[in-house]
Amino acid sequence: MSWEGWTVFASFWAVFVTTPGPNAANCITNGVALGFRRALPGVAGILTQAALFLALSALGVSALLLASPELFQLAKLIGAGFLVYLGIRTWRQAGRALRAAETRGGSVYVRAFLIATINPKSVAGYLAAFTQFVQPGVPIGAQMWVIVPTALSLTALSYMGYTALGAGLGRSALGAVASRPLRRGLAVCFIVYGALLGATALPGRA
Repeated sequence: MSWEGWTVFASFWAVFVTTPGPNAANCITNGVALGFRRALPGVAGILTQAALFLALSALGVSALLLASPELFQLAKLIGAGFLVYLGIRTWRQAGRALRAAETRGGSVYVRAFLIATINPKSVAGYLAAFTQFVQPGVPIGAQMWVIVPTALSLTALSYMGYTALGAGLGRSALGAVASRPLRRGLAVCFIVYGALLGATALPGRA
């Protein structure tokens, strides 16, 4: 992956993992209830899910490339469309308050893993991202050495940040990260990314 390609991927992934949603609400709530250090297993649960979905996405992209270059291009277009959908969905939900996650009983790690796994943007979002940034002419394994550490590092920083916000600001952090201008700004980023990446996937534009 070139430096330019990495920069685009890193900036996209930063938006992807910092958009307020169920994972962010769970991390803030854990921070409020448990404090920063005791809430960190929740971040570990999200990272476990992220590593699993990154591996599954890499396998899915590999299968698409082996099956047909045309099928891979189709997957890129579908993925770009899903990113636009995420942007529209985020925009429409910008006025809704984030709901605090339930913290009574059970494992902080397991709860965070399950919340991350059932998050609507998880499976499709990861695959959509991968189809946009993986280069067909370069071995998948070589690209994963760049993509995976970048994605996991940004994911860890994002949700550790949300946990710290919860520990430091209390429940007011939920309102701070759920502000309408912030969420709509992130929504626009999704829409622009999806439109631009979709345009590059069109025949004759790759």
